[in-house]
Amino acid sequence: MANQKHLALLQAGAITWIEWRKQNPQIEIDLSTANLQGENLRGANLQGVNLTKVDLSHALLVRTNLMFANLTGANLSQAKLIEANLSQANLSIANFSGADLTQADLSQVNLIGADLSDANLRGAVITDANLIGTNFSNAILNDADLAAAKLIRSNLSFANLIGANLIAADLSEANLYDAEVMTAYLYKANLSKANLTRVHLGSSYLFKANLSEANLTNADLSWTNLRYANLAGANLQRANLRGANLQGANLKGANLQDTIMPDSSRNHS
Repeated sequence: MANQKHLALLQAGAITWIEWRKQNPQIEIDLSTANLQGENLRGANLQGVNLTKVDLSHALLVRTNLMFANLTGANLSQAKLIEANLSQANLSIANFSGADLTQADLSQVNLIGADLSDANLRGAVITDANLIGTNFSNAILNDADLAAAKLIRSNLSFANLIGANLIAADLSEANLYDAEVMTAYLYKANLSKANLTRVHLGSSYLFKANLSEANLTNADLSWTNLRYANLAGANLQRANLRGANLQGANLKGANLQDTIMPDSSRNHS
């Protein structure tokens, strides 16, 4: 339950809140379960604040500082979090559906079980984040930095990941059905047992990626760099590998039925 004094100070305006926080840096602020729907909290300092189960839907949180904040179970649907700092925040099972997180800092966040369907995360920094089971269906993630992120069993179906950095990311058992992942960086990424049916991976960098037992049925892998990638036991039925570089790739036990294979003359190092 929100501390009513803290809530009143926040709603009194930016100047009042900033001054009070400067004078009381050690106070643990509790705004849990508060109704802040549609509030203008642009640039506010909410670092380390308890915001569990708070309603911030449609709120204006542009460049707001939410570092280390606890937003477990919070509702941030349709909120504007452009360039907000959520680094190391706890966002587990939070609702960010349709939220705008363009260029936000989500490094090292906990987003286990959160809903980011239809969210805009263009250019966001989501490195080393815990995204196990997170719903990113239809999300915009192009040019986002997801290096070393844990995306195990996450839902990225129909998501836009064009140009995203997924170096060393763990996408094992993730669902990327019909996702746009062209020109993405997937060096040493783990896509073991992932659903990559109809995925668009054209010109992506998959050097040393693990795609063992992945479902790549009808996938577009044209002009991808798959050097030394592990495709053992993968289903590549009707996949398009035109122009792909498969030098040193492991295709043991892979299903290559009706697969469009690359011209061997293009398989250079």
